[in-house]
Amino acid sequence: MHDAVDSSRMPPDRRRPRRPRARRALAAGAATAVLTSVLAACGGGGDGGPPDLTWYINPDSGGQAEIASRCTDAAGGRYAITVAQLPRESSEQRQQLIRRLAANDTSIDIMSLDPPYIPEFAQAGFLADVPDEVEQRVTQDAVESAIEGSTWNDELVAVPFWANTQLLWYRKSVAEQAGLDMTQPVTWEQIVQAAQDTGTTLGAQGIRAEALTVWVNALIESAGGSIIEEATEDPADTVLGLESEPAERAAEVIALVADSGVTGPAFSTAGEDANVVGFESEDAGFMVNWPFVWGRALSAVEGGTLDRSVPDDYGWAVYPRVVEDQPAAPPYGGINLAVGASSLHPDLAYEAIECITTTENQAYYMTTNGNPASDTAVYDDPEVLEVFPMAPVILESLELAASRPQTAYYSEVSGSIQRTYHPPSSVTPGATGPEAAELIRAVLAGEQLL
Repeated sequence: MHDAVDSSRMPPDRRRPRRPRARRALAAGAATAVLTSVLAACGGGGDGGPPDLTWYINPDSGGQAEIASRCTDAAGGRYAITVAQLPRESSEQRQQLIRRLAANDTSIDIMSLDPPYIPEFAQAGFLADVPDEVEQRVTQDAVESAIEGSTWNDELVAVPFWANTQLLWYRKSVAEQAGLDMTQPVTWEQIVQAAQDTGTTLGAQGIRAEALTVWVNALIESAGGSIIEEATEDPADTVLGLESEPAERAAEVIALVADSGVTGPAFSTAGEDANVVGFESEDAGFMVNWPFVWGRALSAVEGGTLDRSVPDDYGWAVYPRVVEDQPAAPPYGGINLAVGASSLHPDLAYEAIECITTTENQAYYMTTNGNPASDTAVYDDPEVLEVFPMAPVILESLELAASRPQTAYYSEVSGSIQRTYHPPSSVTPGATGPEAAELIRAVLAGEQLL
């Protein structure tokens, strides 16, 4: 059993106090350049029956549909929830939703949103305000990283649902051979050296994709900096932190890993899935990746394609440190729930969201679909601990996790990061960060296209 991390015992630089609510400044012009009109769908309940709430979900293993059914039953006729599945790719989900929302589509009652896109939706006025009393309830036991990922301009604009984070996965036999004490924090330098000493591999996401932005952001945050130090209403005034000492330190880590000789020849095209395959091989040593690693390995054992001795050798720890005496800031991901501004039933939609995000439903979703909960109480559930023996480390990681850059122009920022930091072997401390900052400024000023 593992209790939630006590923030009073965390170093001052990692504590995140709750933010006061403030009136959200709406700037619809922030997104109009990329919006096109579509026909708005009609709201449900027109036949005199209970209102039909449509929940736009990201693809999963059926967990959100089951929760929708549960909450429909629990509503006792007050409303019914119908799910509508979005495309698999996060960027395509964003595109479909933003087009519908710009057309004032009243059918979008509830949305499962990838946290990096929440500021863009909120800034454009596409999200219904979260009632104060709802905010108090849904944030009571939520991990701070999920609250931060649901916040824009100091206001909660979405509701935490499930929260993801990356762990440092390692082979216990390799760590023992290298003499690493994995009960203590380790640095990137230590795991690179351990992989070199044992002739094993180190997996990280070097592909030119969102996974690379996730890695770069985690390294900069772990060094005490941020890709965006201050987001402003005018994108041209955005204050970037890519020319800072933490950004340079992050570049040093990327260069170290890329030049280490332990990443394998496909490092520059390796994403999360490729790294998992590599970690199941005989020469695997270390890897940073999401918790789906565990479920995948057990499924492979059950299917007869992986020997049980492989996952039995898996160990897990908090993300590697960039600075030896400073806690890491692991990646934060997941899904948060928001209500469409044009919904005909916003009050019922928030009532439904509170049902969707109960401790019971989050525990169900974690154990059946493998997606970690944002509710700290879930991590005391015996069934969760049985399915995820690394649950205490997941919670500890979520308490330390940092969001990706919070900006209404996230797509432009992430695209610029991917262009300049790829391939990782080209990253040069003191040069790549400023180059990325220059590109971001030019893109945000409309002087250059990605």
